Amino acid sequence: MNKNFADRLVDAIRMKNSVLCVGLDPCMDRIPRSIVREHVKELKDDYQFEAESFLNFSKGIIDAVKDIAVMVKPQAAFFEQFGWMGMRALEHVCTYAQEQGLLVLLDAKRGDIGSTAQAYATAYLSDVYPVDAITVNAYLGRDGIMPFLDECGRHGKGIFILVKTSNPSSGDLQDRITQEEEMSIAELMGHFVGTWGFDHIGKENYSSVGAVVAATYPKEAAKLREIMPNIFFLAPGYGAQGGNAGTVASCFDDEGLGCIVSSSRAIIYAYEKVEGPEDGSHYAQATREAAIAMRDALNQVRKAS
Repeated sequence: MNKNFADRLVDAIRMKNSVLCVGLDPCMDRIPRSIVREHVKELKDDYQFEAESFLNFSKGIIDAVKDIAVMVKPQAAFFEQFGWMGMRALEHVCTYAQEQGLLVLLDAKRGDIGSTAQAYATAYLSDVYPVDAITVNAYLGRDGIMPFLDECGRHGKGIFILVKTSNPSSGDLQDRITQEEEMSIAELMGHFVGTWGFDHIGKENYSSVGAVVAATYPKEAAKLREIMPNIFFLAPGYGAQGGNAGTVASCFDDEGLGCIVSSSRAIIYAYEKVEGPEDGSHYAQATREAAIAMRDALNQVRKAS
């Protein structure tokens, strides 16, 4: 496990010829009935029904994409809302994904300072949780990020730091121009990330310290790629939020590396737009087809970069 995370990520990209990351954002009102009905007769307390539905749905998604995607990105909040049963399901999802040969990026956006930051870092970047990387909010400053950097180096894991996010109001803060540096807040954060990641660059010339750079803001992404040449991007916002292969083209280097592109709803709920049984039992096949289409579209722009 102590091999540099970025090197492991590059290995997976080359082996699968893919830069696809599938987000696991399960919602009860969108889980196929074919999954839900498996547990209807087993209703129990402590949200076991919801947790087991999430677990089985996520495992079905993982089985469908394990040879297409390089990474899955479980969103912790969707599981956390169901208490300890949800958290147990999350751990099982992460373990299962790793067993199927996928890297696991936990989307938890942790961020704090001092001993609390250290506790978060120890929890997710040591051997406690079966994850390979975690998303981190570094807008608290350097003292909120150092514990995560230390654990990355110690355990061969990675972090993706929020730089330019995909939500529509991200510009309220991230696009503001600083008076002294005359650059946007996101660009300033990009400079920090590049500096923080310098000591964690692997043999493939990329750092285990990555950056979240939205697929929905291509001009900003191009500037950030210049600022962070050795930093892997995680580009969310593909599909449901309006991002596409064209909007992430500038995130890749000349070898088609440097970026993992994430899609959640457009992949895992693809069955809703594909004709099939009313119980949604075709969800895995629809997911697979959507994942293949996204992988192929991304590979086209990677080759052109």
